Amino acid sequence: MIQRNHSVAYPDKLFTFLLCCCFTMVSCSQPKNNSGVPEPRLTKYVDPFIGTGFHGHVFLGASVPFGAVQLGPVNLSEGWDWCSGYHYSDSTITGFAHTHLSGTGIGDLGDISVMPAIGNITLARGVAGKPGSGYYSLFSHNEEKAVPGYYSVHLKRYDIKAELTATERVGFHQYTFPASADSKIIIDLETGIGWDRPVSGYMKMVNDTTVTGFRFSKGWAADQRIFFTAIFSKPIKEFLLYDSAVSKGGSSATGKKLRGVALFTTAKDEPIKIKVGISPVSTENAMKNIEAEIPRWNFNEVVIKADAAWNTELNKVRVVTSDTGRLRTFYTALYHTMIAPSIFNDHNGDYLGTDKKVYTHAPFTNLTTFSLWDTYRAAHPLFTLFQSGRVNDMINSMLAIYQQQGKLPIWHLMGNETNTMPGYSSVQVIADAYGKGFRGFDTTLAWEAVKTTAMQDQRGLSFVKKYGFIPADSMVESVAMGLEYAIADWGIAQMAKEMGKTEDYRYFSDRAKNYRNYFDTATGFMRGRVSPTAWRVPFSPFVARHMKDDFTEGNAWQYTWLVPQDVEGLIGLLGGEKLFSEKLDSLFIVKGDMGKEASGDITGLIGQYAHGNEPSHHIAYLYNYVGQPWKTADKVRYILDSLYSDKPDGLCGNEDVGQMSAWYVLSALGFYQVNPSNGLYVLGSPVMDEATLSFNSGKTFHITIKNNSKQDKYIQRIILNDKEYTKSYILYNDLMAGGEMIIEMGAQPSKTWGVSRESWPYSKMGK
Repeated sequence: MIQRNHSVAYPDKLFTFLLCCCFTMVSCSQPKNNSGVPEPRLTKYVDPFIGTGFHGHVFLGASVPFGAVQLGPVNLSEGWDWCSGYHYSDSTITGFAHTHLSGTGIGDLGDISVMPAIGNITLARGVAGKPGSGYYSLFSHNEEKAVPGYYSVHLKRYDIKAELTATERVGFHQYTFPASADSKIIIDLETGIGWDRPVSGYMKMVNDTTVTGFRFSKGWAADQRIFFTAIFSKPIKEFLLYDSAVSKGGSSATGKKLRGVALFTTAKDEPIKIKVGISPVSTENAMKNIEAEIPRWNFNEVVIKADAAWNTELNKVRVVTSDTGRLRTFYTALYHTMIAPSIFNDHNGDYLGTDKKVYTHAPFTNLTTFSLWDTYRAAHPLFTLFQSGRVNDMINSMLAIYQQQGKLPIWHLMGNETNTMPGYSSVQVIADAYGKGFRGFDTTLAWEAVKTTAMQDQRGLSFVKKYGFIPADSMVESVAMGLEYAIADWGIAQMAKEMGKTEDYRYFSDRAKNYRNYFDTATGFMRGRVSPTAWRVPFSPFVARHMKDDFTEGNAWQYTWLVPQDVEGLIGLLGGEKLFSEKLDSLFIVKGDMGKEASGDITGLIGQYAHGNEPSHHIAYLYNYVGQPWKTADKVRYILDSLYSDKPDGLCGNEDVGQMSAWYVLSALGFYQVNPSNGLYVLGSPVMDEATLSFNSGKTFHITIKNNSKQDKYIQRIILNDKEYTKSYILYNDLMAGGEMIIEMGAQPSKTWGVSRESWPYSKMGK
């Protein structure tokens, strides 16, 4: 694994100015808190290179929190580790695209690629090791910088410095050229990332500084449509259009593999700037996005505003520790949780619906990139703490999708339902938000959406309604699908209960217990069954066959614990508290061959616990449910210390659109929401010395951790608002009410804290 540490640095011309903004009260527009005091510049602890190595798949480039634009480099190489378009092991760049995914297992997007060049070039991406085969350039990490909202790199082949920044819907490029009579900027509408392939494109030179067009493509998302307007700071000398490298002539062209080449004469160190607005609706809206978000040509001003936007979000969680590596890991993780869901509308509110209709002036911010099977577990519970306004936007987006496609989103991308991953995980997100008191959406529609989605017949649901389980011979991933449905159905039941819908509460409470139908008492594992009396054979709790067996990216050892909605019920299935604890111990030490067909997502192994894949993420916290919080502390501390770092390979598995990072943020603070829809955060082992959580209400929750060290990892005592606190969990409402928590740590497990039954976390399953 890569061990190189990459320094975090701002563009040289900005460094002094940013220091001025951070440490003085001069005319800099430094963000201030409610008391008028400048906020600390926490962006200095963010290293976007973390997770670009190994299997992290994170986005590298310029963006703002939850922005539609993710403007960054695309390598020439392709494959699973290039799902974001960039991997730290690479040294090639083919262009700078405006849309990227961050931490997915499938590659897509890479829309509207821009590449500066000089001299004679072959109008293609090229072949590695053959520079003349295309226009790609080599680069060195020593000449590459990335911080929140800014990216730069020196393109060796052309001696061009490329700099990027962004607003929500506009990418801002600055290319510093050498002296040349043959300088070029290529706009590439053919090239995408991963599965993405062009369907049609259009480009038009409107005048000598403006180019507009669109790119329609298909890939993971089957019908993607993006419009753009690009405005150049320098008049274009000549603009050439090509389709499949064949000259089209004229000022406009359509084509499947369309590229435009803008020609310039440049002096030494002359910068050419480009503002590229994107829109899901029209080139006119793309222009309006530019006018609204970057009306001037001050590149440094946009960089500073992007930094300020990130800094405001990061300051919602201020932590103190003497370990600067820990600070970099923490704040980079928090940064990674806010790349998506991403904006999918224009500045005026217009957006493209799943039904391919344009919806104008929407009263909410429409969002996309919903990796819900991953993010419902930790990222969305994190959002309910620090992104309350956006939570309502997320749910309104989901409800709009429901109205347009007849069901809630599964894995939604760029106005498309991909139907990727088991379950209907938007249900957990909506149920959790409703239970926590969010009401910035139509609650009647929300109930209709969750119930209608759950009562369909697709994706195994007809079997759930008929048998209470999905027969293993009817579809792949039957156990994973069934367990996920049971988790979601628990959330529906809680919504029904709070809304006074007694019959629905009883019905979905029963369905939430369907996990029992996958448990084989003879083997002690969840497994696929083909009938009420027969199991699928052969069976091994170790073997995992990707996309071919009963589990999703995992095996029976990992999926047996996927009952976060009814841990007490799972304890009963496993024979009681003692046997439950012993089997849980075994999970973290047992070894076995997963087989040649196991998914590459099964990483970060501790025994058979797989931290690199989401179904395992709650498991370390289950010890608290049997009065053994010290075992949770052991496991959580090990994961925090061993499976995350501030290096490019600092993620032990696929980031999955913020979920891996959300686990780290919550766990480093000392708690994690095991049940995704009950607002109960189970306490673990905080690694910070102090934390201040700031909420949109204006209230703060301050945590002081005393005697905290690598050895002193066990909670001994907690004082909450001047009162002894013995519970091994804390409720969402207690956090949001604000207050002061003091946690005393020690080197030996406490014999009293969290041990008594009344202090255990709970699920409240039942009628």
